[in-house]
Amino acid sequence: MRTRDLGFLLAFSTAALPAGGLLLARQGLPLDLAAWFPIAFIFGVVPWIDAACGLDTDNPVDVDEGHRLEHSRYFRALTALVLPVWLGLLGWCIWQFAQQPFGPVGQVGWLVSTGVIGGVLAINPAHELIHKSSRWEPLFGGVLLTSVGYPGFKVEHVRGHHLHVATPEDSSSARLDESVYAFVPRALWRNARNAWRLEAQRLRARGHSPWGARNEMVRWYALWLLFMAGFLAAGGVRALAFFLLQGLIAAATLEVINYVEHYGLERREVAPGRYERVTHHHSWNAPQRYTNWLLFNLQRHSDHHAVARRRYQALRHHDDSPRLPAGYATMFVLALAPPLWRRVMNPRALACRH
Repeated sequence: MRTRDLGFLLAFSTAALPAGGLLLARQGLPLDLAAWFPIAFIFGVVPWIDAACGLDTDNPVDVDEGHRLEHSRYFRALTALVLPVWLGLLGWCIWQFAQQPFGPVGQVGWLVSTGVIGGVLAINPAHELIHKSSRWEPLFGGVLLTSVGYPGFKVEHVRGHHLHVATPEDSSSARLDESVYAFVPRALWRNARNAWRLEAQRLRARGHSPWGARNEMVRWYALWLLFMAGFLAAGGVRALAFFLLQGLIAAATLEVINYVEHYGLERREVAPGRYERVTHHHSWNAPQRYTNWLLFNLQRHSDHHAVARRRYQALRHHDDSPRLPAGYATMFVLALAPPLWRRVMNPRALACRH
C-alpha cells in the first residue's frame, strides 16, 4: 500500500477537532474561543498545510493499478467507517453543548463548528457513497445525509445535478457574477424541491403513487423524524434545536462548496434545450494534496463529473481542467467576499468559456 493511500485516513482528523478545542480550554484558552477552534483550524490552518504538502497530480500508472484502486476493500472500508464516527461525534457534540458552560459566543461557535464538520465529515463521504451501485453504500450515504437534514441531496444530486451541471437548469451551478449569498438559499430551496419532483416522476413512470413507502424521500424524512424524536427525548428542545441547526449549517457548507466547484462554467447549447456532453472541462479542480486527503479527493471534481461512478481513490487529475487558484478552504473564505471573489474568479471563468 502506498503512502498516498494511507493519507486518506486524515479524513477522520476533522472528527477530533471539537475535542481538540476542549483540550485547549483545559490548558487555559477561554472556553468560548475554544468552541471556535475547528473553524480556525479548517479555514486558518489547512491552507498552510496545503502549501506545505504541495500538489498531487499523480494518476494510476496503468490499467492494473487503476483496477487495484477501484476494487480495494481498504478504500471502501474508510467511507463505511464514516457513518459510526459521524453519528457518534454528532451525539457527543450535542451532549457537550448541554454540559459545557458556554457563553453566547461559545454556543454559536460550537454549533457552527459542528455544522461545518458535518459538511466535511458527513456530507462529503455521503456524496461518494450515493453514486455507487452496491446495496449498502447508497444506504449509508442516505443515512449520513438524513443526519444533517438534507436527504434530498441523494436524489437530486445524482438524477438532477449530474444531468444538468453547467447549464441554467442546474440549481447547484453558480452563474457568473452570482454571489454566494444569492446562490446558497436558491440552491437549498430548489434542490429540496427538485428531489421531491424527481422521485414523484420516477414513481408515476412506474405506475405508482408518489406518496407512500415506495417514495425514497418519504422514507428518508421518516428517518429524519426519528432522529428528531430521539434527540428530543434524550436532550429536550435544546438538543433538538441543535440537531436542526447543525444540519442547516452543514447543508449550507455543502452548497458553498458547490458554488466554488462550478462557478461561472457553462456547457455549450448544441440545440434548443440540449447541451454538449459533460467532460472534465465543466468543473473546477484543485490539486492540493492535503485537502484531497481530507475530502476523499473531492477536489478532483472535474473527473468525478466526467466519470461519476469512478471511486474517489481512482479519480484522475487533468492538466487541462479548469483549476482553482487555491484549495477549497481558501476558496470558501474568498467566496464570502463577493467583490474579491469576482476579481479573482471572473477572468478565469471567462477564459474557460473560450
